[in-house]
Amino acid sequence: MTTVAPITTTAGRARERRLPAYLLAGVAFGIVLTKGELVSWFRIQEALRFKGLYLYEVFASALAVAAPGFALLKRRGTVLPPKALGRGVRYAAGGAAFGLGWGIVGACPGPLFALVGAGVGVMAVTIVAALAGTWTYGYLRPRLPH
Repeated sequence: MTTVAPITTTAGRARERRLPAYLLAGVAFGIVLTKGELVSWFRIQEALRFKGLYLYEVFASALAVAAPGFALLKRRGTVLPPKALGRGVRYAAGGAAFGLGWGIVGACPGPLFALVGAGVGVMAVTIVAALAGTWTYGYLRPRLPH
């Protein structure tokens, strides 16, 4: 079993002091997701069945915000190296697993905590399952083809 050494560096302590700000940002993000109905099972099903444009409009607005951000990074000379895709099998498998989970549960991993905070307690089971899956991947990762 591995033990975690205490943070002794100045950078580590500075990061630790910012944790409350990160928590508050996460809570604010969860409130936005909940109030914007982005965690609604009905909205997600509506989008997956192509019966409503609401989620797609939100995704488009995120793209409209991100595009100028990337343009600014490019103008400043920040280099974002492209990721080697290989054959793309792992992306197809990961996307299929993600989509299957999203369709079954009715929520992607991001809003799970927001749903629990909004009173949908049954999502705590999903969070435990997601953590178990993440732990399993971490355990099996050295044996998986990457």
